Amino acid sequence: MKSKQNEIPLSVMNRLIKESFVPLIIISKDLVCINHSDLFRQTFNLDQSYYGGRHISEIIPNIPNKLKTYIENGLKGKTGSNDAEKFYSEKLAHQWYRWNVKPWKNNEGEIEAVILVLEDITDKKRSEELLLSALRVARIGGWEVDLIANKIHWTDITREIHEVPKDFEPDLATGINFYKAGYSRDTITKLIQNAIEKGTPWDIDLQLVTYTKKKIWVRAKGESEMVNGKCVRLFGTFQDINQAKKIDLAYRETSERLNIAKNAANIGIWEYNIKQNSLVWDKAMYELYGINEKDFSGGYEAWKNSIHPEDQERCQKEINDAIEGNNNFNTNFRVIWPNGEVRHVTAASVLRKGNNIDSDVMVGANWDITELIRTKMSLERSEESFKGAFQNSSVGMAIVGLDGTWLDVNESISQSLGYTKKKLLSLTFQDITHPDDLKKDLVLLNELIVGERNSYSMEKRYFHAKGHIVNVILTVTAVKDIDGRLLHFISQVVDISSKINAETKLKKILDITNTQNKSLLNFAHIVSHNLRSHSSNLSMLSNFLIEEQDDQEKKTIEKLIRDSSRSLNETVVHLNEVVQVKTNTLENLESISLKEALIQVINSINGLVEKHGVQCDLNISDEFKVKAVNAYLESIVLNLFTNSIKYKHPNRDPHLDISAYTEGLYKVLVFKDNGLGIDLKKHKNKIFGMYKTFHKHPDAKGIGLFITKNQIEAMNGKIEVESQVNEGTTFKVYFQKG
Repeated sequence: MKSKQNEIPLSVMNRLIKESFVPLIIISKDLVCINHSDLFRQTFNLDQSYYGGRHISEIIPNIPNKLKTYIENGLKGKTGSNDAEKFYSEKLAHQWYRWNVKPWKNNEGEIEAVILVLEDITDKKRSEELLLSALRVARIGGWEVDLIANKIHWTDITREIHEVPKDFEPDLATGINFYKAGYSRDTITKLIQNAIEKGTPWDIDLQLVTYTKKKIWVRAKGESEMVNGKCVRLFGTFQDINQAKKIDLAYRETSERLNIAKNAANIGIWEYNIKQNSLVWDKAMYELYGINEKDFSGGYEAWKNSIHPEDQERCQKEINDAIEGNNNFNTNFRVIWPNGEVRHVTAASVLRKGNNIDSDVMVGANWDITELIRTKMSLERSEESFKGAFQNSSVGMAIVGLDGTWLDVNESISQSLGYTKKKLLSLTFQDITHPDDLKKDLVLLNELIVGERNSYSMEKRYFHAKGHIVNVILTVTAVKDIDGRLLHFISQVVDISSKINAETKLKKILDITNTQNKSLLNFAHIVSHNLRSHSSNLSMLSNFLIEEQDDQEKKTIEKLIRDSSRSLNETVVHLNEVVQVKTNTLENLESISLKEALIQVINSINGLVEKHGVQCDLNISDEFKVKAVNAYLESIVLNLFTNSIKYKHPNRDPHLDISAYTEGLYKVLVFKDNGLGIDLKKHKNKIFGMYKTFHKHPDAKGIGLFITKNQIEAMNGKIEVESQVNEGTTFKVYFQKG
């Protein structure tokens, strides 16, 4: 049994509990209140009664289950606490609680109750939530830089403004680099430096480039915390002001433009206090009325007396209507200057109602329209002369309505288009415009309507009354009234059909000439290339004959010369066929044995084959035929043979594998050599170009493959190439089936 001499008297204990400075309650094992503090009762708005002996659910009707769990654990000897918990009542209202639960043990160490310190912090948390919500709506975030630990902290809103990922860890350098390069970044760098060195705060609007590269305006505020003269911390707020800043900049820009426009147009601003019968003018108003500021009394009567007598009564009525709220004071009138000169003025105003009738004022603007009036009068005087010129003009002219209808036409346009005046006036210009020209015409016309241009010209086609096309140069001009309102269009139509016909004929002649020139050039290349191969072969065989001593070998060479001569004659015949074929290549295709054509070419260059030790494997059947022009086929095969010899590999004799197969609608010739090969990565796009060479060979002209491709395509075929450097090249020639 423990001594009870150190026990605190019960009366003292009860008093301590009652006067506790925290909201405290002691709860028994059966969840009955043993005692509580006054502050507990006040916190939960309980009446003055003592709640000892009452169940906790009576005291706190909506006690959270989570708190019950803490109490139960406390009765089991566990201490527990929380920062804040949010709970919802049956009526969906929510409350925030903060608690601390400790077991209450007797002198024998047995748990008899729990001590619960329970605070209702709902008001505080609601205030925090509202503050956070306000910050979120205002897009205001916080930030802090710990210069000792070199760490930076951003609130969630600050992170949202920067559009960074959740795992993004900023530092001072990266934070600065988010600011737009130039003025914004240089400025924030200097401000931070001043804050660190001198403790100077800042509050400035700058541009930021977010993580997603979006440019926005932000308001950056910062302060420094100094300890012993050294900055240890920077902190502040960060606000997204992009929308408001854009509006402000736009407003400033608009204000500046309006001010420029006001000054440029010499617009005067005035304010009339109705009760006081006083006028306030800006500088431009005195210039509009031709008087000095010192000569103006500032009264309504002074303004009225400056108005032309014939306009005074009307102006007075319009002023009265505006004051009564019936209409705004928007009108024109004449002003008589002190020197007697009459000027025309436009006035526009609004009535600004005050808190009472004594504070009502009219605010308005005046500007001089004298020159506009004079121009209008001049236009009216010239209207009759325009009508005369319109009807008698040798150029087709029409007045066209905004909807495209012909309002009036002269005789010249009727003659050009073949319609009577009555018929044209029943149509729109869209009705007789060629559909391929209508879209462009309407686009340009719309630009006139919206004021983007005053006139336009275009070449277009109309349908003549008899159905044929009339080519014209159309010029359309917008006609507006004195107020700038679009009235109609003036169209001028110049018939250029004869010119167009002449140009078309000339173009046909030029096209024919160009085609003939191309054909001639191609033929010249064929002649040069093919005859050069025969000439080289004959020259080589002649040299062999001269140098050969053996009679039997001489006879063999003589036979080769005769064969080459015969091949030369056949080539000449084929070239003559090319001349006869001209541009009708496809109509002159014939079925030709591919194998015979290859053998013939081999025989024609037998000297070159012998000299270079060419091995040729010819794997084509006698029945394999293709559709081709004989001269073209000979030229194609000859070029492939001579190229394989010309570009042979220096370390091996030339070896040719020649085969053929059928693929769909084509007969395919496969011509494979073991020569130098071509670097297709480097030369693929220009391999068939004119004058393109790929090896430093003295005889390379860059014309052979160009001619070959053109000849194949002229026969409705195609050519493909595969090649490996130092391994060889394979050409695939696609012919029509024979």
